[in-house]
Amino acid sequence: MVDTIGNPVSWFVQAIRRRSVYLKQGAAELGGETDAPIETRDLQIADLQIALRKGFEDFVALRTDVMFIVLIYPIVGVVLTLFAVNREMLPLLFPLIAGFALIGPVAAIGLYEMSRQREISRRAGWRDAFNIIQSPSFVPILVLGFYLAALFLTWMITAFTLYSVTLGPEPPQSALGFLNDVLTTGPGWIMLVAGVAIGFVFAVVVLAVSLVSFPLLIDRHVGIPKAVVTSVRITRQNPVTVAAWGLIVVTLLGLGVLTLFVGMIFALPVLGHATWHLYRRAVV
Repeated sequence: MVDTIGNPVSWFVQAIRRRSVYLKQGAAELGGETDAPIETRDLQIADLQIALRKGFEDFVALRTDVMFIVLIYPIVGVVLTLFAVNREMLPLLFPLIAGFALIGPVAAIGLYEMSRQREISRRAGWRDAFNIIQSPSFVPILVLGFYLAALFLTWMITAFTLYSVTLGPEPPQSALGFLNDVLTTGPGWIMLVAGVAIGFVFAVVVLAVSLVSFPLLIDRHVGIPKAVVTSVRITRQNPVTVAAWGLIVVTLLGLGVLTLFVGMIFALPVLGHATWHLYRRAVV
């Protein structure tokens, strides 16, 4: 049926009706619509190379770097400005940058869909990245994204608590003074070592949970439990390869940060597209 504009009231009613249908379908997707077993493959280092190569090909073809320039740089600018004018937030700067990897899988959802559409028709555009919002898969993806956001928030609270019991609770006087305290004092080294160890645990959990779960939710009607279980199972079956993938992600994101976030324009979309192709290598 063709939608008509009519009057504002009828348009609003039609919009609410469409949204309620999406939500109803999405709620049904939470537990999945199929009980068919998911067959997985063993991953090799060569699979990572193939995924990265195909991810780079998608990046070049789809020009997702432009999208990230438009969306990410204003956010980065606002965040860095807040940290520059508020010294009480300085202890959270590094945890925030390091914790970006915890929510990265959510930020790349649109890239998975773009790679999927290019795989199907060899043609895709930016609109495909936003079409996922109208898909029933969006609700389980959103719920799983909230879980990762909760982990990110827990990590930030943990990092601030660690600072408070070591170098705190008073805020640092300056960025250079804070860096000097971290590198030249006993409490600073305790905070640094403990923070890296705790952050590693958070990163391992997120990597195992999100390795293929988001692409799997986009591609099939499996529900959150089966998607997460499949992702963890692939991680347990291929610990060395998955660890290598995690190292690649951390390295590329680290290079992106060290280049004053210029490298993020390339690292984020390439990793997002490559994650989709890694899912294709891991799941039959």
